[in-house]
Amino acid sequence: MGNLKEIRTRIASVNSTRQITSAMKMVSAAKLRRAQDAIVKMRPYATKLHEILVNITSNLDSAEDNIYAQQRNPEKVLIVVITSNKGLCGAFNANVVKQAVKTAENEYANELAAGNVWFYTLGKKAFDGLKGKNLNVINGGNKIFEKLNFETASEISTVFMQEFHEGKYDRIDIVYNQFKNAAVQILSYEQYLPVKIESGNTRIKHDFIFEPSKELIIHDIIPKSLKIHFYKALLDSHAAEHGARMTAMHKATDNAFEILKELKLQYNKARQATITNEIIEIVGGAEALSG
Repeated sequence: MGNLKEIRTRIASVNSTRQITSAMKMVSAAKLRRAQDAIVKMRPYATKLHEILVNITSNLDSAEDNIYAQQRNPEKVLIVVITSNKGLCGAFNANVVKQAVKTAENEYANELAAGNVWFYTLGKKAFDGLKGKNLNVINGGNKIFEKLNFETASEISTVFMQEFHEGKYDRIDIVYNQFKNAAVQILSYEQYLPVKIESGNTRIKHDFIFEPSKELIIHDIIPKSLKIHFYKALLDSHAAEHGARMTAMHKATDNAFEILKELKLQYNKARQATITNEIIEIVGGAEALSG
């Protein structure tokens, strides 16, 4: 009977876990719908505005006008690492942290050895994953995803642009998960600043007429495009997080069902064995009395 009691305890435990993972799956599905709507609506606008940004910067002449596209030797690098605040979403966060470290080691090995690579974390899991690796980690805070909006993203991207313009950093990259669908997240690594300028045959050559003036375009559209691009990365990561968590909880729920089936089969076999032993004992006792 001790074996039966142990199996019953495990069945109750797994069933409780199944109920929790099933509830978390439904919550993530509801949050995913809102996050997916936000990124799907934002992405075409952000993509087109980024194309305009690249076109404008590639057709500007002086470095003074082209402050956000100044190509420098990347002696001081900032890598922005975007993850979630919570876990239970598979390898969603671990992949971003690994990619950030891998990028620093492969692309900026000399700068990393000199201590000139900084990691700016957005999301608790990014900070937790990097803080024990003897790296320069800047905690960007965990509250941005509690109420994700353009104003908050704009404030952060403005700081990045200002620090790049002042020469605090020569290169700013972003590592995050791009949302594709509920089951697929694309690990993305992008150069944020300076703005990449198309070269050779891929460069789009247009003669722009700047109206009302070139200066207004530089001081308005280019910063706005960079802010929108950064906000899109945050929305992508936010939607990808809920998709990854929904998928992880779906798999966990299915695994719990399989474990429950196996445990119930074990329980029935153990119960039948116990009943058979009891019958044998009763029959043996009856024969002993009749003899």
